[in-house]
Amino acid sequence: MKTTRHSLPASSRLPKQRHPGTLAVTAAITLSYLSGCAVEPLTAAPARAAATLERTVQVYVYPTKAQSDAQLDRDRYECHQWAFQQTHFDPSSSAGGHAPVVVVSRPAPGVNTAAGAIAGAVLGAVIAGPHDAAAGVVAGAITGAAIGAASDSKQQRSVEQQQYAQHDQRELAQGQDYRRALSACLEGRGYTVR
Repeated sequence: MKTTRHSLPASSRLPKQRHPGTLAVTAAITLSYLSGCAVEPLTAAPARAAATLERTVQVYVYPTKAQSDAQLDRDRYECHQWAFQQTHFDPSSSAGGHAPVVVVSRPAPGVNTAAGAIAGAVLGAVIAGPHDAAAGVVAGAITGAAIGAASDSKQQRSVEQQQYAQHDQRELAQGQDYRRALSACLEGRGYTVR
């Protein structure tokens, strides 16, 4: 009996070459996936701080010498003017009379994006090998830039949170000073303030 060996054709024994666009398509899919991780900037912090500030400067005034409502309104207005002169704080303005000027040091925007693109391009070229180096560079750069952009975004949110916190602390301290000044003025005019 004669045995025959079947061998694979020569073309199937060669290493498979990837299509040059495979890495680019993979990178595009990865980028679209990572772009869904973007987070909107904080918007609730100012509203929460405004509510806290309102509670801080709110006063309840009771006449102790039978003052009329008209007298109470006049005294309250004059005491508000005096408290404002003393503290330079007006609770009726949105930012307490001062725009938030807070300096927080951080790297320039886009530094992490650029670094990620460069590192991704190098890694993509190495991983892709000599046959697909160009596609690897492109795919790596896109993926690295997306990761770097996410890092930049996180860093920006952190800076904004620090700015909100510092501004809120300063505004609350000014609000407390204003409340003390207003209370002292009203108590001096014969009112009980709580």
